[in-house]
Amino acid sequence: MSRTNKLLLGVATLWPVVYMALFFAFFIYSAASIFSTEPGSTDSMDRMFGTIFVVHALTMLWIFGLLAVYIRLLFKTDRVPADKKALWAVVLFFGNMLAMPVFWYLYVWREPLIRDAV
Repeated sequence: MSRTNKLLLGVATLWPVVYMALFFAFFIYSAASIFSTEPGSTDSMDRMFGTIFVVHALTMLWIFGLLAVYIRLLFKTDRVPADKKALWAVVLFFGNMLAMPVFWYLYVWREPLIRDAV
């Protein structure tokens, strides 16, 4: 895989983590603004909720796509030892958003060691 493709996959992998932080910030902002708004002035909150709903759905689809890419990479590469592939598949499936950046760094970004190349 070229360095550019590795970087693009890394950026794509970071989006769900960034989105999670933005989602929590929005949630805290929404909870705090409930007490400070006047009754009947929820139009902007309704629009923001609609936007967040769409972005949330797209991010979930994004994670499913990344999961497919990582599972394919996992079983195509020789860099992951054969006895760890099943474990990585389970970890990627259940801990996807947190496990994908670790897998990307360990098995996609880092250059193979000399003993890995032999």
